[in-house]
This record gives sequence, C-alpha cells and structure tokens, in this order.
Amino acid sequence: MNEEKFTGKAGIYGKFRPSYPSGLIDYLYSEVGFGADSVIADIGAGTGIFSGLMLERGSAVTCVEPNRDMLSAAKRALAEYDKASFVETSAEDTRFPAASFDFITVAQAFHWFDRPRFKTESARILKRGGRVVLIWNRRDDSAPLVGELFDINNRYCPNFKGFTGGAPGAPEAYLDFFEGGKCDFRIFTNDLLMDEAGFVGRSLSSSYAPRENDADYNAYVGELRTLFAEYSSDGRLLMPHYASSYVGGV
Repeated sequence: MNEEKFTGKAGIYGKFRPSYPSGLIDYLYSEVGFGADSVIADIGAGTGIFSGLMLERGSAVTCVEPNRDMLSAAKRALAEYDKASFVETSAEDTRFPAASFDFITVAQAFHWFDRPRFKTESARILKRGGRVVLIWNRRDDSAPLVGELFDINNRYCPNFKGFTGGAPGAPEAYLDFFEGGKCDFRIFTNDLLMDEAGFVGRSLSSSYAPRENDADYNAYVGELRTLFAEYSSDGRLLMPHYASSYVGGV
C-alpha cells in the first residue's frame, strides 16, 4: 500500500486536507444504511478526517492505517471518541476476524491498494450483506485554475501522475472490484474557499509534492503563490471541487 509515501507529512496533511461534504455523509446514513449501531472499518484512514465524520454520527469506527505518523495524528485528532479504535496494518492483510464489519470505507486511499488482494480481504472481513464505500475528494479538471495547477505539478513533481494519484472518476473504472460489476455512483459538490496558506498547504500535503529540503521546493511554492494571486480575490480563492462515492458489495 505504499506505506511510507506520507511519512513526515501527517501534520500538513491533517491541517490542510479538506473534509467531505455533509451531503455525502447524509447519503451514507439515510440511504446506504449507516447508523449509530454500525461497526465500520475506515481503511487507509490517514489522519482520521473521514473517520471523524462517522464517529460524530455515533458509529463505531476502526481506523486502519499502515503509516505510523499518520495513525498517531489520527489518534490525537479523534481522542475524544470512545467508539474510535486504531490499528496499524495494511489494507490487504488486516488480520481482523472474518465477518467483523458492517461497512468498509476508503477515503482518498483506494488508488494505493493492491486491488485484487483488497477485494479478497474486504469480502472476508465484511458481514453478510456488508458493503464497501470508495470515496475521493476531487478537483474539477474542467476549471482553468485546476489545469494550471496540473501543469505546475507536472513540472516540479516527478512522481505526479495526476490528482488523486491518477485515479479515474468514472464508475466503470471500479466495476471489476464490486460484486456483479455494479455500484451506486454519486457526486457531491464540495467547492473549497481557500486563503494562500490553505492553497499552498493543500498542494504540499500531496505525496508527490516536494519536501522542504528538496531542490525544487522554493520554486514550487513560488509558482503556487503566483497562481493563487492570479485567481484570488480579497485574499480568497475558490477551488472547484467535489466528492465522488462508489458503493457496492464485493
């Protein structure tokens, strides 16, 4: 699962990564079947951003994360929740007992997984009738701002494969993962209003972004600030953004 991709980035990740829209959470709890009595594995939980939204609704959430820095940040962020638990392990080999969970959520992480192995593991640890929810926060690629940001990342980030790790948005890309080749696909608006620190920090939180001691770090940050100045008004910039979700059995 590329466990070390985010080592050293937990702080900036937790501070600058966006949350998820309320419409998405409402959908999970009103239509998908999530509830206060649900037992959920949030796999690839990172710093616990999505886990916290489910804990707020009263669900029991196990945060599964292989990166120790990220999991430590999640523990700090979610310390107030009695129904939160934390496990440092991989998505493909969780070591949980069979039929342990009502739902599995994967927010902003599925593109790092070994898909066939994760499918097998998901089927093993889900209860009968359980479902997997794949979620991504995505920039709107049709926006000129996003196109210019793409070009900056392409120039300065050798490991850049596209936003969200190059994970495609079309549901057809994930049908092989879901039982019967079917999933419920939804899109939820999640536009972001950002100041300069938030705009720059969001980019620096990405796994592919330069780190402070890298040769291109200052040039990269400088280009981000120039882009912010081009598109901002009164110190704020609107980033066209949405969340996509894919729900189904495995």
